[in-house]
Amino acid sequence: MTGGKMTDGKPTELAGQVNRVLAALRELRIGVITEEYKIQELIADALARKDIPFQKEYRLAPRNRIDFYIEDGIGLEVKRGKPNRTAVIGQLERYASFEEIRAVILVVERNVNIPGRIMDKPCILFGLNRLWGVALN
Repeated sequence: MTGGKMTDGKPTELAGQVNRVLAALRELRIGVITEEYKIQELIADALARKDIPFQKEYRLAPRNRIDFYIEDGIGLEVKRGKPNRTAVIGQLERYASFEEIRAVILVVERNVNIPGRIMDKPCILFGLNRLWGVALN
């Protein structure tokens, strides 16, 4: 799974829900934002508009709080800028190690190379910079 689409295997309920979340994210129009929490607010609005249930700042365990927990076990983490690859993969591995997480979506402003599966769970990179285009008036 890369580039915002779930492509491995046949369609499943989890794949359907992941694709629903990705469709909501594709509707985001985010300009230059200096604070990660503003990106999170816009994502929360996008999920709510699509009636996708979620919990913000979901606590998996002490010192393990993922930005969004979405029904069916989808964890969504947001990183502003271009995250440190080693650090973010370590963080995603921690989240994926929890049984209630079945798939992880990493939303970043600038792409970073991450594995398509972590702890044998789908891991999807969603780069906001791919949504940036030229606005014609």
